[in-house]
Amino acid sequence: IRNELTHTDDGGQARMVDVGDKAATVRTAMAEGWVRLGQAAFEQVRLNTSKKGDVLTVAQLAGIMAAKQTSNLIPLCHSLALSKVDVRLELCAERDYSVRIVGSARTTGPTGVEMEALTAVAVSALTVYDMCKAVTHDMTIGDIRLLSKSGGRRDFIR
Repeated sequence: IRNELTHTDDGGQARMVDVGDKAATVRTAMAEGWVRLGQAAFEQVRLNTSKKGDVLTVAQLAGIMAAKQTSNLIPLCHSLALSKVDVRLELCAERDYSVRIVGSARTTGPTGVEMEALTAVAVSALTVYDMCKAVTHDMTIGDIRLLSKSGGRRDFIR
């Protein structure tokens, strides 16, 4: 664990990290998050009877689209040429009627894709919430976290 922030200069001001001298390597990242729906909303998603449409497919597409827009959403992220983004949603009744979301991203370049994977998961979760809020507002989005990253100076696996 490093003790210094990379996105601030010596005076503490925000700055974008210069990655121009870093080697281009294959970078991957995987993140996950959860949306606790409750039984009524869970059953609508499971049976695909939501008036807004197929919740899981729309959330999957929203996450993929969001990953491609990460640098527009998070000010100091670099624009990346993503070679792959994948978002999978899984219904988990045994975990308090929740949806597990796993997002992954891949690129070949000088900087990692963990923010893209995390953004995919976060926006997918928000989309699930949006599409289910007609049934209940008593939903919880949480436990969004990085599961793994590879290809940089420091690989990580949770």
